[in-house]
Amino acid sequence: MKKPYFYLFPIACVFFFASCEDPDSSPRSLLNLILVDSPAKWDSVFVEIEGVDIEVLADGRDTQSQTFFFEYKSGDKRIKVSDLVGGNALLLGRNELPIGQIINAKIILGDNHSMFFKEKRYVLALSDPSKNEISLETSIDIEQGISYDVLLDLDLEKSIIQVSESPLTYEFDPTFTLVNGIGTVEISGSLKPTALYPAVYLSNDEGTISTHPDASGKYYFRVQAGSYKIFFDPKDELYQDTTFASNLIVSEDTLLIPITFKKKP
Repeated sequence: MKKPYFYLFPIACVFFFASCEDPDSSPRSLLNLILVDSPAKWDSVFVEIEGVDIEVLADGRDTQSQTFFFEYKSGDKRIKVSDLVGGNALLLGRNELPIGQIINAKIILGDNHSMFFKEKRYVLALSDPSKNEISLETSIDIEQGISYDVLLDLDLEKSIIQVSESPLTYEFDPTFTLVNGIGTVEISGSLKPTALYPAVYLSNDEGTISTHPDASGKYYFRVQAGSYKIFFDPKDELYQDTTFASNLIVSEDTLLIPITFKKKP
C-alpha cells in the first residue's frame, strides 16, 4: 500500500524508530514492515525475530547500496504468529529510507522457536542453522514523501516439518514471501465447519501461498491483482477437497461466497 507521508512531527526520528543522530536531511520515504500469517493445524506457534535488514540502492548511488536495520522493538522477540489470522497483522518495524529502490530484505531470526499441538509443547529447531538469516530479493521503487507497506508472509504450512513419529518431533524450515503492498487487493471468505483445520491455497504462475481460517472460519489473502486458482483442503479425510475457481480474476477487493465442506459419500 502506498500512502502520502507528511512530516508532521519535529522529533519524527523517535516516532519512526530512526536514529536522531543522523544529520542527513536528504529526501525520505517511510517504510512499514508488516508480518502476516495464519496457523495451520497447530494450536499456537511462536517464532523469534530479531529484525530485518533492508538494502536500498539510493538515487545517485548506482553501485553502492545502504542497509537499514528494522529492529523488532519488543522485550520478548518471540512472536505468536498463530494470532495473525483473518487479516490480523503485526508491525515489525517502521523507519525512514532514502528515495531510490529496495533491492533486498534479510530477515534475522533468533533461535527460540516452538509450538503447541494438542496442549503439548514442541521445540522447533532450525532444519539448517544457516537459515537464521533469510534473504528475499525484490525491486521496490520508493519516492519522496510516500509511506509504503511491505508484507512479510510466513508460510507455516511449508515451514513446519515433521521429522519423526516416535518420538514426535518437528523442525523449522522458515519460508517467507515478500509482498509489495502497492497495488494489492484483498481476497477473503469463510469456511465451514469451523471445527476443521482446513488450509486454503492460492496459486498463479509465480507460485503458491497458503493461509488458514480463524476460529470463526474467516480467511484472508492480500496479493497483487491478477488471475488465481484457489483450492480448499479440509485436512480431514472424511471431507472432500474443493476447488473454487481455476481462473479467479481479481482487480479489486473480493469477497468470495462461503464454502461448506461436504463429507465424502
